[in-house]
Amino acid sequence: MINTDCVVDALLHPYDLHANHLLGLLGSLHCPQCDDADIFIQRFADESWVLEDGIIKEAACSVEQGAGFRCVMGQTTGYAYSEDFSLEALQSAAQAASTLAYSPHEPIAISAKTVVAKPPCYAPLDPIASCADESKVQILHDLERFARAVSPTVEKVIASLSSRYEQVLIQRYDGALVSDVRPLVRVAIQVVCQRGQVRHSGSSSVGGRASLLHYSTAAMLQQLAEEAVRLASLPFGAQEAPAGELPVVLGPGWPGVLLHEAVGHGLEGDFHRKSTSAFSNRIGQQVASSACTVIDDATIADRRGSLTIDDEGMPGERTVLIENGVLKQVMQDRQNARLMGMVSTGNGRRESYEYAPMPRMTNTFLAPGPHDPEAIIASVDEGIYAVNFSGGQVDITSGKFVFTANEAYRIKNGKISTPIKAVTLTGDGAEVMQHISMLGNDLALDSGIGVCGKDGQSVPVGVGQPTLRIDKIIVGGTQQ
Repeated sequence: MINTDCVVDALLHPYDLHANHLLGLLGSLHCPQCDDADIFIQRFADESWVLEDGIIKEAACSVEQGAGFRCVMGQTTGYAYSEDFSLEALQSAAQAASTLAYSPHEPIAISAKTVVAKPPCYAPLDPIASCADESKVQILHDLERFARAVSPTVEKVIASLSSRYEQVLIQRYDGALVSDVRPLVRVAIQVVCQRGQVRHSGSSSVGGRASLLHYSTAAMLQQLAEEAVRLASLPFGAQEAPAGELPVVLGPGWPGVLLHEAVGHGLEGDFHRKSTSAFSNRIGQQVASSACTVIDDATIADRRGSLTIDDEGMPGERTVLIENGVLKQVMQDRQNARLMGMVSTGNGRRESYEYAPMPRMTNTFLAPGPHDPEAIIASVDEGIYAVNFSGGQVDITSGKFVFTANEAYRIKNGKISTPIKAVTLTGDGAEVMQHISMLGNDLALDSGIGVCGKDGQSVPVGVGQPTLRIDKIIVGGTQQ
């Protein structure tokens, strides 16, 4: 279990501060007229190691700590932060946030509130300290060795490790003091393969909220290396992609990034409140085929997007957004929930103490269906099987998107055929959801690599889906 007293010791006691000081600061911040207020204290240690062609090119570690103060009145948010932990500096930041939201006022008394902590959905370990530097270097060398053993075409190898150990302490508006400890690691490899004068690159990575050693067994490192080489080698034999409106089968796991971008952002509460989402004012309506159930779940053990509490101190939850095609709920932080007459779903997130929170996804996925994946592919006479995506763009207001597949194949007569290149998928998120007709029983989440950007803030997320069939979508290719 995460012990709040231990987090208080780590974040406050070195500066001769105690929990009672936070109640006093909250009293300065929380004026009688405001609707919400909180203090978000964060400390994080980051470490990264990079090996390139057998040489350690980077070994960096940094530590940062700060406190963010928020005061909310109606739709107005006053926000200020301090990296100086003297009591005077923290008081100045609290008063600045309150002044930005309203006006100076006399401090009010706030009593401490006891909360029952929910069980953490990951172990509160320190991934940086729990693995020796010598072991980290060995992991990188093992990755390169495995990759070069896969194929003589491997010309270049870049292997990397990144770890974060984050502690947060949140003084909530109601007097509750809550905490979280959030480990996060990632192991990655990128290779360049060369045949003649032609080069192609491929990459593979894995990560989540667990020990670095959990993601660096010999079997896992070899699998990562083989996957990177496979993806780098794939374009050498790829054919031109067809163009036109075609049925498309998406593979399980990472292709859920299309759902995340084309649909997930449109289900965040601030876009709904401002009526800038393609799904605005449609709660209770059919917005997808009846085969589709979309879930955002912060409670999955060890996943990259999982949160025991969100960045407002609310418990992370499992929220059914779309059920059997009907829009049931949107993701909410406290401010948007209050303005919309709803309740927080534990989706208030921020990149760091420098930012105010907003509604964000955690682990967002499409629930599995009843179909065998092979039967889904067999149902397509002529189409595309897309397994991996390298990037895309989406317009939240219209829901229109463009995505590029970096691994795709033709489907001919119900069978996966030749690999194809330069494949793009274009469509409207809400419309595409109506054309999903078959869902596989092979739900998978991504390997733990997702980073979501919104309004200049980036947060770790997870995506996922089973194999699925979209009856028609516009495929952009070079073959007419």
